[in-house]
Amino acid sequence: MISHGIVLGSDGQKMSKSLRNYPDVSEVLDRDGSDAMRWFLMSSPILRGGNLVVTEQGIRDGVRQVILPLWNVYSFFTLYTNASHTVDGTAAGYDAKLRYDGYTDTMDQYLLANTGDLVRNVTSSLDEYDISGACDELRSYLDMLTNWYVRRSRQRFFDENTDAFDALYTALEAVCRVSASLLPLVSEEIWRGLTGGRSVHLADWPEASLFPANPELVEAMDRVQQICSTGSSLRKAANLRVRLPLQELTVVAPGADALAGFAAVVADELNLRSVRLLDAATASPEEFGIEQKLVVNARAAGPRLGKNVQQAIKGSKSGDWSVSDAGVVTAGGLELEPQEYTLETVVAESADGSSAAVAVLPGGGFVVLNTEVTPELAAEGLARDMVRAIQQARKDAGLNVSDRIHTTVLAVHDVVDALRANEELVKTETLSLKLDPVVSGDAAEPQITVTKIEA
Repeated sequence: MISHGIVLGSDGQKMSKSLRNYPDVSEVLDRDGSDAMRWFLMSSPILRGGNLVVTEQGIRDGVRQVILPLWNVYSFFTLYTNASHTVDGTAAGYDAKLRYDGYTDTMDQYLLANTGDLVRNVTSSLDEYDISGACDELRSYLDMLTNWYVRRSRQRFFDENTDAFDALYTALEAVCRVSASLLPLVSEEIWRGLTGGRSVHLADWPEASLFPANPELVEAMDRVQQICSTGSSLRKAANLRVRLPLQELTVVAPGADALAGFAAVVADELNLRSVRLLDAATASPEEFGIEQKLVVNARAAGPRLGKNVQQAIKGSKSGDWSVSDAGVVTAGGLELEPQEYTLETVVAESADGSSAAVAVLPGGGFVVLNTEVTPELAAEGLARDMVRAIQQARKDAGLNVSDRIHTTVLAVHDVVDALRANEELVKTETLSLKLDPVVSGDAAEPQITVTKIEA
């Protein structure tokens, strides 16, 4: 039996032509496209028996989460492949090939293993008429593709790495065939642009067996992404921007040895000087000054405990509390229900005055981020801020991604000193063959001039 929920208008009432409590269909199709509307309906809870409230924001979310990421990856791919293999100032381009194996880079292996999993999972969901489940699989995959693979591999594309070209081409071609029934128009446009074929809707469904399975690598890389996400949250909570380098991140987790090959990835992703990996079996939270703090919610516990709630609060503050092997929390001799307390992980101040932030990992273990900012780290962070400003100046000047430039920066002493101390970093990141930082006390904001250097 197949059933569905009820379509509701933006006011929460049943959608009605007489009430016109829904977005104007013509405006939605003109602005967002029919694929956006189709995705909104197929990925919605209505296909699981739930109700659906039709809103313009809900439709736009599909554009933001799925359609734009897929199109942006395609645009990124075509930009770099078409601009590669420059001879005498003319880009010959690279004709990427379908290739499922023979890759040595772990990012390529991870991408293709994930693509094989996507094909298997979407096939299974569609076979079971679980269309919204298939949409969830595709959304999750595109998040990995854009926010992890492409972002982590950007330098390889700039270096015209043909393995990266072939891996992304192979993945995109398969993704278009998988998404053809979910995003028919966007998938058609991208697939035809990639292959030159007649239509993706005339192509065969992709074979998952062509993509080498690597569950160990996928599990390890997913764990690395969790660590990076947690570390990024710690940075944000401490108001430490990503371009500001930090000294160290300590990861204490079960099976940390399996992540040893990815320490450099974590360090680069979080802009760290070093990453220390420790197995949870050999390290304890107390070694890092980490302890748990129990906070009793008097409002939630009061109705059940009555006047004894003060006894529980006193126990939580004095340290007279414990957590049993079964996870039961007792404070002041009274057992607490899960909704009656919160357990917070805190870091005690170190004796040497250094600062740190801690967070628990979703799969077990924790991370400790050294948040101390030395003058050297601050200078490098300032230089990295200038890298971004120079990149924007390149873009504003209409330069190609491969153009070499002469960069002049008029700025205050601190900025100039930071640029000189990190000159090679700035020159490498911005393709500046010549960098001239000049002190100017009149420059409230750095003034950047970029000039293309002809080959």
